[in-house]
Formats: sequence, structure tokens, C-alpha cells
Amino acid sequence: MADNFETYIIQAAGVTEEEAKLIVSQGIRKRVRRRQILLHEGEVCRHKIFIERGLLRSYLLKNDGAEYIMRFAAESSWLIDPESYHSGLPTKYNVDALEDCDVLLWTRDAMNRLSEEIPALKAYSDQLKTNTLTASMGRIMMNISGTSEEKYQEFVNTYPDVFNRVPLHMVASYLGVSRETLSRIRHTQMRQLKGQG
Repeated sequence: MADNFETYIIQAAGVTEEEAKLIVSQGIRKRVRRRQILLHEGEVCRHKIFIERGLLRSYLLKNDGAEYIMRFAAESSWLIDPESYHSGLPTKYNVDALEDCDVLLWTRDAMNRLSEEIPALKAYSDQLKTNTLTASMGRIMMNISGTSEEKYQEFVNTYPDVFNRVPLHMVASYLGVSRETLSRIRHTQMRQLKGQG
């Protein structure tokens, strides 16, 4: 499992092979089964998660049982609740596995030590924070001003490898639209594609 992460972090962060091995050595390897929960609402997010294989989701669970999916995280991506992770406050989110997963976990202390020892990792972590903030702001703007069709197209562009791996009700939850609206959008787009062919 570590080989894939080592290759990823060398390419993405520009760390050396030795630094990549050090980063892996400070993490916790974990196999997560489908439907297993990694983080419950009310707990403190104590780990930064890297997904090597599989698919996770972060979601809010309302009192009426409705789920609001905040994010999908597939291979070669990171997932945390930054507010809880950095402040130590309880999270509002749940994180669970939509598929069997192989993940690496780092505590905040371990990641802070590694960032002090490896400047390239610190720079990469800072860039990830910027990218995450930019993506979050884009999603907020899309939710405020985008049509359902635009939200759907943005999802397909953002998560092309995820779309066929999750049930449509989860896509609808992420988009904040009903399943019926999502079905209508998909049907309309398929008709348009057939008309172009």
C-alpha cells in the first residue's frame, strides 16, 4: 500500500524518496470496509486521511435522517474536517466508506512534525489548503447562483471517476436536488448527446 502513496507524494509534493518513506512511517495504515464509519458527528477529527484505494464521503446527517453529502474523496485525495482537525472541536460531519478502502492516517502532531522537517511537504500542504478553499468557494457560488443543470455538469467535471461509482440518490444529495430533478437532467443531456451523434 505504501508504494502507491510514496509515488504520489514524490510527484505531487516534490519530496525525496527518503522523505516519502519518513512520511509513510509516521502514518497509520488502515483497511476500511464498505459502510465502515471513520468519523462520527460529535467526535473530534484527529487524523488527516489519504485515500490510496476506494471511495469515501463526508456528509451531514439531519435530525429527520436526511443526508447532505459535502464531498466525495477517491483515490489519491485527502479528506479531513479542517475546522475540527485544527481546533479540536467536535465535527458536524460523518465520514464513511462507499467502497472497501486502503487509507493512510496521520495525527495532527505527526503531520506538524513532518511539515517542520520536510519543507516541500509544508509547501504542498499549504497548496492543498488553498486548493480546498478555492474549490469550496466555487461550490458555494455554484449552489447560490447555478442552475441544477450547471451543478450537475460541475459535478461530472469535478468527479468524473466517481459518477459511475455512487448511487444516483447520493449524487442528488451532493447537488442539493431531488432524484427526480437529477433524472430529468440526465435524460435531457442523453437526448442532446444522441442528437449531436
